[in-house]
Amino acid sequence: MTTQEIVSKLWNLCNVLRDDGITYQNYLNELTYILFLKMCSEIPGAEEQIPEKYRWANLVKKDGIALKDFYKELLDYLGTKTSGRVLEIYAGSQTSIDEPKNLEKIIKSIDALDWFSAKDEGLGDLYEGLLEKNATEKKSGAGQYFTPRVLIDVMTELVKPQLGEKCNDPACGTFGFMISAHKYVLDHNDNLIHCTSEQQEFEDSQAFTGTELVHDTHRLALMNAYLHDINGKITLGDTLSSIGMEMKGYDVVLTNPPFGTKKGGERALRTDLTYTTSNKQLNFLQHIYRSLKADGKARAAVVLPDNVLFADGDGEKIRVDLMNKCNLHTVLRLPTGIFYAQGVKTNVLFFTRGKTDKDNTKEVWFYDLRTNMPSFGKTNQLKKEHFANFIKAYEASDRTKIKDERWNCFTREQIAAKGNSLDLGLIRDESILDYEDLPDPIESAQDCIDQLEMAADLIKEVVRELKKTEK
Repeated sequence: MTTQEIVSKLWNLCNVLRDDGITYQNYLNELTYILFLKMCSEIPGAEEQIPEKYRWANLVKKDGIALKDFYKELLDYLGTKTSGRVLEIYAGSQTSIDEPKNLEKIIKSIDALDWFSAKDEGLGDLYEGLLEKNATEKKSGAGQYFTPRVLIDVMTELVKPQLGEKCNDPACGTFGFMISAHKYVLDHNDNLIHCTSEQQEFEDSQAFTGTELVHDTHRLALMNAYLHDINGKITLGDTLSSIGMEMKGYDVVLTNPPFGTKKGGERALRTDLTYTTSNKQLNFLQHIYRSLKADGKARAAVVLPDNVLFADGDGEKIRVDLMNKCNLHTVLRLPTGIFYAQGVKTNVLFFTRGKTDKDNTKEVWFYDLRTNMPSFGKTNQLKKEHFANFIKAYEASDRTKIKDERWNCFTREQIAAKGNSLDLGLIRDESILDYEDLPDPIESAQDCIDQLEMAADLIKEVVRELKKTEK
């Protein structure tokens, strides 16, 4: 049984709970509580963190009311009296399942799955499949924050996180960017088998960190990290609050921060941000480039909406500050429809922090992957091949030699002349008729007059002929 088949079976168990009024998001949380116990039983040594009484073997033996009561007791104990990742995952946990038979069916169904195949393909990949399934299910409402896996992997591939570097996602969601960064490091370093114990310890517990505001999503991030053998700190909190002031000194930042404004128009609760605004993404952008080491090598790739590129006032000041402190070398204009919040137009900004805080950006290259592209969505998903030409242009040793109409460069002076707007680089849209292609309105009016005069003359001639006939 493949991972995809197991994911489908697990997801279809949600149908069992519909009569209990459980939402897809609640179901994923419930599944996380149960799957963690099952997966720990499948991983040698993993159950050591869990008291023997509350391990999978005891849970699967019970049924009926006894099962429901034991499950509630288990959640309470693991969420209050354990430590480490177990405590983090189960903190505040509670069940929404009222019907004991439904709970029993889910536990028995999970126990009956082909876990040998699941382990062979990777339990982490299985869990990520569930997270993606939740995001693509429109009724779950989770798609608004889910970044397509292919985009995450392309961003990671281009930023190239290295062994020994500190990587961070200040709005980590389910930890997808850090999972990708971790995999990249493993793939390019023989799974760390030739590394020292100190290097291995660093990669395990310090290299990949994140912060997530929403409690339930934070729980999913913890579970995802655990199943990918990552034990870095994942903070439950708001990066735009005072806790974000301690988040700095990173070599790599990969993220897709939340869009919109603070509730009630509130400003970020940070005293270290130069420009105060209620716009979340502008505040996150400030945080990100300030959190990078000022060593000329620390770098970031960030998904941001179009308004960041052209917002005036503080928006312009923040863009200027970004281009001063960093080399904003590339902006990728993303296609529409790739996020499940329809109509959102987004971009990826790639930049490297300079050693100084002045004039680090000399020019910005733009790649338009939006105009004249097919419509993407659930039925036509974005694939790696759609990025092929962009990756080629991005990695070119001499970008000026790339012949691609979607690839254009603007100097800092040209950008300044446009009011420091970065809403640039979009090519001609073939579906829109340019004004210059329309006929001249004056000439068109004159043509109409000429046609009317000709028609009038013709009518007069017909009238004359009729009068002759009458005579």
